[in-house]
Formats: sequence, structure tokens, C-alpha cells
Amino acid sequence: MISTTVACSNCGKRNRVPAAADGVPQCGNCHRPLPWIAEAGDDTFAEVAERAGPPVIVDFWADWCGPCRMVTPALEQISQDLAGRVKLVKVDVDRSPRLSERFTIKHIPTLMVMVRGEVVAQRAGASPAHELRRWVEDAVRART
Repeated sequence: MISTTVACSNCGKRNRVPAAADGVPQCGNCHRPLPWIAEAGDDTFAEVAERAGPPVIVDFWADWCGPCRMVTPALEQISQDLAGRVKLVKVDVDRSPRLSERFTIKHIPTLMVMVRGEVVAQRAGASPAHELRRWVEDAVRART
């Protein structure tokens, strides 16, 4: 399983964050929650997204999609702001045709919020960061 390196916003220490793990990632130095951003595909989605402890924001995107590129910084900021409370999982639709079919992805970006492996909210299209954050928080609050 692939891991990413994330700098702690509190102390600046760089930490390796696995795509899948129990609990939520914390800084090895100051123990504050770290943003959890991972990629998943047809073969890893169950482990990375569906079995995750915290609520998961799933971003179905493609490299060639302009609106997808506009949404990415907003989603990364939400992941940073809600570190320890949500996990962001990015799914490239071109590399994950079975997931695209399973979730009937017709437009990208398509965003889903999953709680304990269940889709609790879904929307398509790009939106400003404040609107996306409110949507995520409302979806999570309604199901936890």
C-alpha cells in the first residue's frame, strides 16, 4: 500500500501517512492529527475508503478534467481543516472503470461522503471551498 509524506501544520515535521490504517494519522512529533489524503482504485477502494474509521470524502476525478483541477485545492484545504475528522480519497475514473460503473459516475468531478462504508451524500460538479466544506460537515453531522 502506498503512503504519502505530509508536513504537520503545527510543528512542521514531515510524516509518512499510509493509504489505509486503523485510527487516524497523527504527527510523530507533536501528536496532532494530520490531513489524510489517499488514492484508491478498483483493487484498493474497499481497504482505503470503505473500511476507513473516519468519514471519507471520495473524489471521482480525471487528469484531463478542468473542473476537477479546480476542486482539488478546495478538497485538500477541507482535509487540512478537518484533519483527524475526515479522510479524502481520490479515485481516477480513467484508471478505475469498475468503481465508476459501480457508483454510476456520469459526470466528474463527482464527490461522495461515506460513513462506515455507506454513501450518505453525493454531488457532481465543482463548487467553492466554503460550499463544499458546509456540504461535507452537514453530511457527516447527519450520519454520526
